[in-house]
Amino acid sequence: MIIITGAAGFISSCLVQKLNDEGYYDLILVDDFSDEKQNKNFEGKRFSKLVDRSEFVPWLTANHLHVQFVFHLGARTDTTEFDYALLNELNLEYSKDVWNCCVEFGLPLIYASSAATYGLGENGYEDDESKINLLKPLNPYGESKNEFDKWALQQERKPYFWAGLKFFNVYGPNEYHKGRMASVIFHTYNQIRDTGKMKLFKSHRPDFNDGEQMRDFVFVKDVTEVLYFLMHHRKDAGIYNLGSGKARTFYDLAAATFKATGKEPDISFIPTPEDIRDKYQYFTEAKMDKLHSIGYHKPFHTLEEGVHDYVTNYLIPNKYL
Repeated sequence: MIIITGAAGFISSCLVQKLNDEGYYDLILVDDFSDEKQNKNFEGKRFSKLVDRSEFVPWLTANHLHVQFVFHLGARTDTTEFDYALLNELNLEYSKDVWNCCVEFGLPLIYASSAATYGLGENGYEDDESKINLLKPLNPYGESKNEFDKWALQQERKPYFWAGLKFFNVYGPNEYHKGRMASVIFHTYNQIRDTGKMKLFKSHRPDFNDGEQMRDFVFVKDVTEVLYFLMHHRKDAGIYNLGSGKARTFYDLAAATFKATGKEPDISFIPTPEDIRDKYQYFTEAKMDKLHSIGYHKPFHTLEEGVHDYVTNYLIPNKYL
């Protein structure tokens, strides 16, 4: 058995499809399955059982002898969430319970961290574990992820293999349910479809022109390839960046989306909402040397390749992966 938490969510459901494609069907999907729209993410996929997240730890305690690997990707991922108690419960304490189970039962573990832990990037974007205590996340979500990274590194007892993955700006199919938190590609496509235009945020810093704010956009199919690699690698435990390794501008992203829809770019700019303006990242770029150093060398999709695949094969036909 392979366990995937957050299985009705974006990245996890794409991982389920990747595992199915590779011939893995004895999958235990863990999540809060009360959202019917989100549950469409795993329709048509092959798995053994659905387990509600509130029942997962007792279930794992009773069934651990049958389990081979744990992907703990479930989390509260809303960067505008300011309920510290909720984030502490779901992103920190729950993750500690999963970690401790993996230690007790001898199970390998991959868990989701986030590039949100890097804050404004004052200390760079290198996945150097010695710098994690220096990081200053910009929101409670990022704080909750960084607190778990710090906690994991402090533990004397660790799973025999574990990896925390700092996901950068992941985009791709199966994010239909994410609303405001969906990728900019998703929102760009919808604006182009509905209005023929795209409005990007203005820059509120003199060192960046409008639309030239940069992010490390990484296609979800590349993310699942890395997850699959690590499931078999099972050594070199630690915390790793997971991005494309190349920052691109929001203007590039919008232009690529227009091209994928066969339309000429019509891009304008609006003020960045005040509630996020002072916590807005103007540049992120994953340093990927650490992952490459342990033997991962598959090329990542370029932004143009990933956007074209996402738009033409999923968004236009309204399909799921």
